Amino acid sequence: MSEEAQGTEVVAKAVAAERLTFFADAVIAIAITLLALELPVPVGATNRELLHSVGEHRHEYLAFLISFLVIGAHWTGHHRVFRWVESLGGRLGLLSLGWLFLLVITPYATRVLNGDGAFEARFVFYAAVQAATGGVFALMVHQIRKHRLYREGTPETMFAHARAATLSLSAGFLVSIPVAFVTHWSYVCWMAVPWLGNFTSRLMNRRRLRAAAVSP
Repeated sequence: MSEEAQGTEVVAKAVAAERLTFFADAVIAIAITLLALELPVPVGATNRELLHSVGEHRHEYLAFLISFLVIGAHWTGHHRVFRWVESLGGRLGLLSLGWLFLLVITPYATRVLNGDGAFEARFVFYAAVQAATGGVFALMVHQIRKHRLYREGTPETMFAHARAATLSLSAGFLVSIPVAFVTHWSYVCWMAVPWLGNFTSRLMNRRRLRAAAVSP
């Protein structure tokens, strides 16, 4: 292959990576919009009736807040990684579609979670969707590193931190599944996810600093 053809291929892959990032941002924005469209509107002729209606829908509002934060966490992780991606290759494109599919499913999973009865089945379905989303993203990070799809100067620690944050997110949802069969307070496991991710990042930073201090 000539140098000109190689240069053209590199540019084409870079453009494809950029388009994939824009597409992901658009899909995530749509997913969040779908969440908001499903919010129930409180009704009431008086202030008391209106506030009472808000209270009746508190579970729907809580589920919206949880899903908004979860989708936001997924997007944040994607943004931190893909700002370093300059090319497509391996199975990154296919995995990205799978990841986006799971994010688009999240508004539906939220509606399932808000349903009456069968709490365990509804909770497990929602948690499984989020755990799978994190797992697929971890595979995406693996493909980026394996096929060297990142730009020159990318910090090596970026991959480790991305995997740690993503797997912590998945672990929080997976742990909540058996807890849901014991108590409805299994939502607390989801609240612990950000803390677990921060703790893992701090632990990795300490190990990196120790390794740097020991090395000549």
